[in-house]
Amino acid sequence: MTSQDTYALAVQDVTKRFGPTVALNEASFAVRSGHVHALLGENGAGKSTCVKVLSGLITPDSGRIEIDGSVADLASPRDAHRLGIQTAFQEITLVPDLSVAQNMLLPYEPTRYGQLRRKAGMRAVAETLEHLGLGDVDLRAEVRSLDLPQRQKIEIAKAVARGPKILLLDEPTSALSGADVDWLGGLIEQLRADGVTIIFISHRMPEVRLFCDSLSILRNGSHVGTFETGEISDEDVVERVIGRSLATAFPERQSKTMGEVLLSGRQLANDGRLDGISFDLHAGEILGVSALQGMGQQELFMSLFGMDTLSGGHVEIGGRETTIASPNDAVRSHLGVSLVPEDRKTEALFQHLPGQPNVSLPVLDRFARFGWIDTDLEARAVDSVLAQVNVHPRALYTPVTSFSGGNQQKIALAKWLLTECRVLLMFDPTRGVDVGTKHEIYQLMHDFVGRGGAILFYSTEIPELVNLCDRVLAVYRGRVTDEIAGDDLSEQNILRSVIGHEAVSQQAGSQQAGAQ
Repeated sequence: MTSQDTYALAVQDVTKRFGPTVALNEASFAVRSGHVHALLGENGAGKSTCVKVLSGLITPDSGRIEIDGSVADLASPRDAHRLGIQTAFQEITLVPDLSVAQNMLLPYEPTRYGQLRRKAGMRAVAETLEHLGLGDVDLRAEVRSLDLPQRQKIEIAKAVARGPKILLLDEPTSALSGADVDWLGGLIEQLRADGVTIIFISHRMPEVRLFCDSLSILRNGSHVGTFETGEISDEDVVERVIGRSLATAFPERQSKTMGEVLLSGRQLANDGRLDGISFDLHAGEILGVSALQGMGQQELFMSLFGMDTLSGGHVEIGGRETTIASPNDAVRSHLGVSLVPEDRKTEALFQHLPGQPNVSLPVLDRFARFGWIDTDLEARAVDSVLAQVNVHPRALYTPVTSFSGGNQQKIALAKWLLTECRVLLMFDPTRGVDVGTKHEIYQLMHDFVGRGGAILFYSTEIPELVNLCDRVLAVYRGRVTDEIAGDDLSEQNILRSVIGHEAVSQQAGSQQAGAQ
């Protein structure tokens, strides 16, 4: 630092231990006032711990934090708020049973003479959301009724509404669609113009380059380096993030012959969200699904796993028409159908249970002996699949909430590997995980289909669809509108298929409105 530099935030030699685990190891970096600064690193590198320290949720063991050149005591979230620090977390902190308005106001709902001023609060929230481009959100809707992208935008809006001087955005785009990312980009530009300093945590380098002025890299809790965004290549970033060269992000494609059809959908319908969708998924195949937000892709996956009810059509597993009325029906079907869901925190794992019961739960009866669970047999089986997904054996007895997001996702995958299912439904499985863990997940997918399994795969990252899938189905308003394969499988063609139908629909709507 020089005397001419003005730093809104400086983290200096901060160390934080959790038992024998060193989450931050004398980490240091600084962020200039009014800049957007990326914080990069693998899951488990210390980013989330750093965010919690800056948010006042945990106290460092040593080191210091300076805000505008003065040492800051961040002993609680209120201390952070008082100093102008607000955080929008990746693992969303909204209360699901409260309304949007109530969540936006917590814990600072307006009062007069000790009484809540509900109407004033509602007006303030409505004005704020309108200003932030979210005026179409129903203020009275319970948060649990919103889809994940909407919840993420409310989480961000809640932090911005408090007028921060320093805004921490923890993986803000991991749950957002392309249009939502554009919304966030506009919001960041607006905040930057207002002089707000932003810490932007992400695994997506295109967004880092689009939004950020500079970046810092953490590895194993230590600061690896700080750079201007334009002075370091993506390859150098990846090598510093994971500590080694990543020769290729995706497994090498190999020529293969598709096997038997393992899963089919025939004219699937679901209360207007699915409108006669049909497909065949073959052994040895990764079949991609590409769609804009809210086009029926989530209902498709939920219906195939028995978490949503079909109003028409039927499912065939291995050529047999099969009723899937619950996840148990899917898992217990003769080929086994399993789901890696969108939100690992609320849908995939019991966060406060250790890895062993989380992984063994779907097939717990396999370890039953005369009415008792053979825990030694269970532990050996779970340990074997944890080794397959490269998760440390301590996951057997450690609550999964203690693990990074990437390791949690691999534990969720281990659960379904233990079931020995043949069909795996994967809904945006790399959301919010680092490049190294993504590479591991890609290899696990490659190995799974190589053993004769089949994967139905939805991703918001089009390069994943291009480089992992044998075919991609473009879905628009609950129907398959295009199938892209072979030499035609490219980012441009996928985008053309999913966006082109939206453009045609909007044009038709405009023409109809003009005729009226």
